[in-house]
Amino acid sequence: MTRVLVVDDEPQIVRALVINLKARKYEVDSAHDGASALELAAARHPDVVVLDLGLPDMDGVEVIRGLRGWTRVPIIVLSARHASDEKVEALDAGADDYVTKPFGMDELLARMRAAVRRAEPVTAEGESVVATDSFTVDLAAKKVNRQGADVRLTPTEWHLLEVLVRNSGRLVSQTQLLQEVWGPAYRKETNYLRVYLAQLRRKLEADPSHPRHFITEPGMGYRFEP
Repeated sequence: MTRVLVVDDEPQIVRALVINLKARKYEVDSAHDGASALELAAARHPDVVVLDLGLPDMDGVEVIRGLRGWTRVPIIVLSARHASDEKVEALDAGADDYVTKPFGMDELLARMRAAVRRAEPVTAEGESVVATDSFTVDLAAKKVNRQGADVRLTPTEWHLLEVLVRNSGRLVSQTQLLQEVWGPAYRKETNYLRVYLAQLRRKLEADPSHPRHFITEPGMGYRFEP
């Protein structure tokens, strides 16, 4: 049974989440502040954390950093903060996804299921080869094949593709992509991402104008959906 840790200082939000999650056979623990959340996570080892950022004793980003010091548990931020820089900060700290309040329960549950699936162990082959309905990426061989033919990628295109594929299904922030592909000095050159993502879409997507695999999350980053 999947165990969820809900961290929020709004009693009505916690109550609604606990009722809905328990009705769907989840085990649920809840905390109303950051210190309690970190203690519960260490004691109960949840399978996924649903975390508000506006906590009474510390910012939720500090909770994310505290968790990331010792665990890779999926963290889904559930917050009323809509500013893109705050979303990016949470993602850069190690959050796996970000849902803004007010939220739909079905969407939150779908994102939780996806996060838990991505956290499950995969086979060695699964780590190396990722196949979509349009193309196949072999991470070990550094090759991309589409419709039986190898696709030529530039070193930068390959590096960008590799980062996205290794974070398959996860929202990767613009800052993280820039720093991993171009280096730590690059934080604001988001035009680089637009140009190179457009090139990857032209080479790999069946319909580049309506991408199915390289998804833009406006103001936050990009997601690879196999």
